[in-house]
Amino acid sequence: MDGTLIDTEPLWIAAETELVEAHGGRWTHEDGLTLVGNPMLVSAERLQERGVDLSLDAIVDFLNQRVAVGVAAGIPWQPGAQQVLTDLHDAGVPMALVTSSFRMLAEPFAAAVGLFDVVVSGDEVSRPKPDPEPYLTAARLLGADIADCVAVEDSSAGIASAIASGARAVGIEVLQPVAARAGLSRIVSLADLTLGAFARLAAGEVLDLRRAS
Repeated sequence: MDGTLIDTEPLWIAAETELVEAHGGRWTHEDGLTLVGNPMLVSAERLQERGVDLSLDAIVDFLNQRVAVGVAAGIPWQPGAQQVLTDLHDAGVPMALVTSSFRMLAEPFAAAVGLFDVVVSGDEVSRPKPDPEPYLTAARLLGADIADCVAVEDSSAGIASAIASGARAVGIEVLQPVAARAGLSRIVSLADLTLGAFARLAAGEVLDLRRAS
């Protein structure tokens, strides 16, 4: 969800900055980038280390509430995201939203979009990304073989989770460069993920569409 489908990373970084500065610390954009794709509790621990004198649960609640307000003001879609979801839905392809964000943020987004068959949030798994559990859970709920699934991710933790699960992994370069890995397809825009591209991925082809965008 975050970073891949919607441009919420600036909202997360702004919330992190507000919280750290309220506790007398300093938080930069570069600091925020180090948390992209992390499990929420891991990010909360990092903020505690930077002087935020709150419980992990309180930090997570603050961040989610701030970002939820931002998303409620208007979904900040990434280029090509709505078209990809619509094309897949119209083609009858089941879809799961697999996110490190908690249900309180993921569910309203999924409900507003109305195209996902399954939502797996970070607070509903015992081992979040980069563990494969989130994607394996999504495949099970979809009734699909994970080897037949395509997982699109923008963070290193998410990509590691997707690859470890056995899904056909696609890394999109948003805020972080995506390093080459065996079996990993790479793109710079969701607009590259046409139904034809998905068919090639489903057939086992590894794509590098970065130069085509």
